[in-house]
Amino acid sequence: MVGGGNEFRFFLSCDISLPLAFRVLHAEHILITQQKVPELFVECKLYIDGILFGLPVKTRLEPSGPTYFWNELITLSTKYRDLTSLSQLAFTVWDVSSGEDPEIVGGATIFLFNSKRQLKTGRQKLRLWPKKEADGGVPTTTPGKVPKNERGEIERLERLVNKYERGQIQHVDWLDRLAFSAMEKAKEKECERKANLYPSLVVELCSFEHRVVFQESGANFYIPAPVSLSNELVTVWDPELGRTNPSEHKQLKLARSLTRGIVDRDLKPSSKERKLLQTIIKFPPTRTLEVDEKQLVWKFRFSLMSEKKALTKFVRSVDWSDNQEAKQAIELIGKWEMIDVADALELLSPDFESDEVRGYAVSVLERADDEELQCYLLQLVQALRFERSDKSRMALFLVNRALSNIEIASFLRWYILVELHSPAYARRYYGTYDMLENSMMKLVGREDGDEDGFRLWQSLTRQTDLTAQLCSIMKDVRNVRGSAHKKIEKLRQLLSGVFSELTNFDEPIRSPLAPTLLLTGVVPQESSIFKSALNPLRLTFKTASGGTSKIIYKKGDDLRQDQLVIQTVSLMDRLLKLENLDLHLTPYRVLATGQDEGMLEFIPSSSLAQILSEHRSITSYLQKFHPDEDGPFGITAQCLETFIKSCAGYSVITYILGVGDRHLDNLLLTDDGRLFHVDFAFILGRDPKPFPPPMKLCKEMVEAMGGAESQYYTRFKSYCCEAYNILRKSSSLILNLFKLMERSGIPDISADESGGLKLQEKFRLDLDDEEAIHFFQDLINESVSALFPQMVETIHRWAQYWR
Repeated sequence: MVGGGNEFRFFLSCDISLPLAFRVLHAEHILITQQKVPELFVECKLYIDGILFGLPVKTRLEPSGPTYFWNELITLSTKYRDLTSLSQLAFTVWDVSSGEDPEIVGGATIFLFNSKRQLKTGRQKLRLWPKKEADGGVPTTTPGKVPKNERGEIERLERLVNKYERGQIQHVDWLDRLAFSAMEKAKEKECERKANLYPSLVVELCSFEHRVVFQESGANFYIPAPVSLSNELVTVWDPELGRTNPSEHKQLKLARSLTRGIVDRDLKPSSKERKLLQTIIKFPPTRTLEVDEKQLVWKFRFSLMSEKKALTKFVRSVDWSDNQEAKQAIELIGKWEMIDVADALELLSPDFESDEVRGYAVSVLERADDEELQCYLLQLVQALRFERSDKSRMALFLVNRALSNIEIASFLRWYILVELHSPAYARRYYGTYDMLENSMMKLVGREDGDEDGFRLWQSLTRQTDLTAQLCSIMKDVRNVRGSAHKKIEKLRQLLSGVFSELTNFDEPIRSPLAPTLLLTGVVPQESSIFKSALNPLRLTFKTASGGTSKIIYKKGDDLRQDQLVIQTVSLMDRLLKLENLDLHLTPYRVLATGQDEGMLEFIPSSSLAQILSEHRSITSYLQKFHPDEDGPFGITAQCLETFIKSCAGYSVITYILGVGDRHLDNLLLTDDGRLFHVDFAFILGRDPKPFPPPMKLCKEMVEAMGGAESQYYTRFKSYCCEAYNILRKSSSLILNLFKLMERSGIPDISADESGGLKLQEKFRLDLDDEEAIHFFQDLINESVSALFPQMVETIHRWAQYWR
């Protein structure tokens, strides 16, 4: 089967990762008016839900006869899993025989799924609409299939041949020869009777061993396990696995009979039931409730109404297919103790489809201030995918908050722009984008000097113009052959010459990374590039306040994963500070402006690899900037404390998020002692290096604290354990945020369905605070004593040297 979003599956032996492929076989009855030898090429476009998906594919076809036989294989980059039930192929035939501008011969469009939502296979004869380019709209103006009322004998015979080729008609050699001979004669007679036959294009769609059926996402179906032989034990797939047992369902409905509602109001759980209910309430959001657990929550729903943490478990216990039960549940939700934002985020996940439930979650979010809302804005934009309508309460809420806060407006606009590439949800995000634009344009400037809506929106769209110009500059810089010095010279030359308008903007542009900051132009002589394969630009911008802002622009990398990790680091920093624990983290700003481009805030710093190469030790480096003869190790106490705290903070965070590929080049240190990590291409346990330690804590970092026996190393471990227990308290919030990102297309999240469980395991929710302290101390000792990663580090430094 195939399904919507990232849940497309083929039933049985079909592979969803195959690219969409077909053959252009031949064209018939095409009249070419030019005197030269006809030259045709076919342009193919893929439309998903009426929106062009990917780039058109053009193939020049050389004729080998009057009927233009080609038998040309065309393969698109799009995979079958990306299709929806309204996917179409649009074919346009062009004539280029004149040597001038090509002329349209005709166009035709075909749906890839039939009315029964089965994938079309085999030969398809498409009527070309003369002089019309193929239209991929829904409905299309150039349907390739001939209407039933216009089909004649030829069309009937061709449908039979198609079934024969797909194996739906039994093959009998002697009878087949007679049948095909009679069919050829019938075609000749039909052609003689029809003087003006319409031009047509014959294509062959890929066939599979079994029928492929489109299945909407969220349906209750299971992939069969592969048959395996081991010691004569055969494992087979049970098609009834996971289906509801009718007798159990009947018993459950009787037990939850609504006529018992009056009795349930007065029910009080026994001590044993109360203990079990408390256990259920403490379940993480990734835990699926069993039937008896749902039954218990439903039975004591009235006594649980004062427990706000119980609401999400109650909502999961409701049978939403039962209208009466759903109606009673909605009434109870309105009377329940108001839940926290973390639980509201859980109700926005794809597990909950009820508009009333999702609307209630939005009403809880409306109480959050702008600063807190920005912590979740990325996930809330993803939650729009799971709404049932384009103009949902969530979309209206986000737009309304954006109208009163330019930072939210700017980030909301960028987050939506990045999602427009998604074929399944592009229409929804386009609708939200239009809603945001129209609402902002209607804003009227206040008397206190605030800009009107038109100028505000214009200030945001000019950010896109800036990124487009930076992209052009990067292409020119990459084309320069030679050393990095030559590329830097080319960059500064472009900024001072062809792109000199960037040195002084006509009007200030809001920084995409910090929208309240107004940029007035680039400083060419302070701009440079980084020595790497992608040559990221490091640009210094002047600001309206008289200062500067340094921004890194990258093209060719998907920064959405880095953006998510840094957003999580910012959130964790906020959670720690709310508990009066400031670990001097450095959550630099990251913004993906496309699938393969984005901006990062530049933090002046040096990598540990560079520091150890130039200064031999971290202590010597810090002594250079913060010397103190009376301080510990010749460093000021404040600088060393900053270093210890930042090491502790990132040790805990990188462990929880499962950050991989840690080496001394992506651990950076500022001159005031703040250590921080960059480059998050591997998270949730993925790591290209074998046997990675639980956290990146190299011996040089421990030595800078005075060694494993010093009081400062003991303080480091104390900060780690304290931070770990604080973040464990907010595990549900972090798990819910990652749950909302499951269908975002971010590599390490979308590729692994068990990512949420891996994240949950890192919190060790089965331990109390004291047990968690001992557990984390053991992790630190294990990481410090890991000898193999040190060898890998040496190999990596050698590779960096020769790069």
